Amino acid sequence: VPLVESGGGSVQAGGSLRLSCAVSGYTYSRYCLGWFRQAPGKAPEGVALISSDGTRMYADSVKGRFTISLDSAKNTVYLQMNSLKPEDTGTYYCAGSGAVCVYDLAPRAYSDWGQGTQVTVSS
Repeated sequence: VPLVESGGGSVQAGGSLRLSCAVSGYTYSRYCLGWFRQAPGKAPEGVALISSDGTRMYADSVKGRFTISLDSAKNTVYLQMNSLKPEDTGTYYCAGSGAVCVYDLAPRAYSDWGQGTQVTVSS
């Protein structure tokens, strides 16, 4: 299942970026789509998820700053990132849970992954 991210870039601290992920082939009745990030030398971290029933979950580190949304008509999931901090720097990945959504931000709960897009926040 192809997932293709776009929208990464370089911004100064306090700035904003919006990431997009085009999703193909997700015809499951229930699923989760999530955003993850990985900084150099660190393990992947779950950032946010949205389920097919509209449930949203966020990592504590991004609550109040990031917003995940889903445009079903466009088969696209977005991550609006505001008030960016240098520690938000990393490669951001979009992922899909397949036919089972367990409402979990752990990477192991996701079977389909995009190629990633780089986000760099400078101080």
